[in-house]
Amino acid sequence: MSGTAPFGYPLKPHARKHGPSGYKNWDNYRDWLRDEFDFRCVFCLRREVWDERRAVFAVEHLIPRKHAPDLALDYTNLVYACSSCNSAKSANPAPDPCVHAYGKLVVVDPDGEIRPLNADGKRLIRTVCLDDEETTRWRALWIGVLHSYAKHYPDRYRAMLSFPLILPDLTKLAPPGGNAKPDGAINCWHAQQSKGPLPVTE
Repeated sequence: MSGTAPFGYPLKPHARKHGPSGYKNWDNYRDWLRDEFDFRCVFCLRREVWDERRAVFAVEHLIPRKHAPDLALDYTNLVYACSSCNSAKSANPAPDPCVHAYGKLVVVDPDGEIRPLNADGKRLIRTVCLDDEETTRWRALWIGVLHSYAKHYPDRYRAMLSFPLILPDLTKLAPPGGNAKPDGAINCWHAQQSKGPLPVTE
């Protein structure tokens, strides 16, 4: 595992694999977004499997509703975020992970500190408070725990970098406005799970 696993941000912009539309409430996009962003917060990389209940995660608007009400139900403006990042971001716009590769905006050090690599990285950190004392301490804790698991408890390590036991079957969902990317549902994590063990995702 890398020195800062599991806080290695992607080095390429996220390519959306799903395209649902037509829901009247943004929370109806939740399972699509859970699968889209691998069941973790797009901003701090916190995972569902680290918490007892996924209710600590939220559907987040990249461009806040008050700034762009016409995008409130637009899937391309929605991401999956933990409640801490959701609360910190509030009504501030954030860099779009489908436009900006977060791994080229920020980097996490082995001690849990996060550093900006450019102006967009500074904006990301500031918008979601990724460098406050509590978040830095939390990252350092998980880096230490997972390094210990990788060395002494490989089964626990895999579990902490894996997926929830129950995954949404997106093939059974029928968005009112249709799905512009049906292949994404066919290849969702639930479908892949039925074919064999899912990979560890550092």
